[in-house]
Amino acid sequence: MNTLHLASELRATIDRWRAAGDTVALVPTMGNLHDGHLALVAKARELATRVVVTIFVNPLQFGPNEDFGRYPRTLPDDQAKLQAAGVDLVWAPPVEEVYVNGYPPATTITVLPIADALEGAFRPGFFTGVATVVAILFASVRPDIAVFGEKDWQQLQIIRRMVDDLRFGIRIVGHPTARAADGLALSSRNQYLSTADRARAPQIHAALQAVAHGLQAGRRDFAALCAEQSAELAAAGFKPQYLEVRAPSLAQPEADDREFVVLVAALLGTTRLIDNLPVSLC
Repeated sequence: MNTLHLASELRATIDRWRAAGDTVALVPTMGNLHDGHLALVAKARELATRVVVTIFVNPLQFGPNEDFGRYPRTLPDDQAKLQAAGVDLVWAPPVEEVYVNGYPPATTITVLPIADALEGAFRPGFFTGVATVVAILFASVRPDIAVFGEKDWQQLQIIRRMVDDLRFGIRIVGHPTARAADGLALSSRNQYLSTADRARAPQIHAALQAVAHGLQAGRRDFAALCAEQSAELAAAGFKPQYLEVRAPSLAQPEADDREFVVLVAALLGTTRLIDNLPVSLC
């Protein structure tokens, strides 16, 4: 496994693979890898002859009061995990290799209207940062396939729409959320939780399950159903920011829909947790 830092080295390697007839799958990450990331890598291994993982903590998707400065950078540990997982190449560029004409970039990508709702309402500019850096990674790696986790459901829909609108010609594959045994979605930010908060954190998944059970039982009073579980989370010490039922596309749901996704974000102590749960009635 090679670890490269320059775009020129990356291009040369991809060109050699292409000349040999290889297909390329990309897994974009910010590093500090856990089993959820490695599940994406395993899926990518199934889909292509070569797997590239990018590790880049993207400053453009962090707000001024967010955790960019303290976000864990663990490249040696990440490299060891990716080597064991059979990754062919890690691209870990510095900021100047991603934003080649200076930071912040003059050109950005915003996918409306879905970027303004849910996460976008609480993290203005976040999805512009995500869409912009993913577009740059796509242009740099030129993959056939890119694999993303469904834990970031809204992000996945935004990337799908961007790829479709801009005709990237890349197959976007979503992979189910990886969870701890108690149901908590795996996330690099879980390490910020105190011991007491980690013990309470699975209640966020329980709230999603309760909403899902209501939908499966025939309830269609979406707002009331979510308000009940938001109150349960608040009583358990969370500070809910949103808990909503949407169509999988993130459109507002209709009473006769058979497919839904329940999405939540809440603060627990100083840690912000997000999660979602797809619900199929078919």
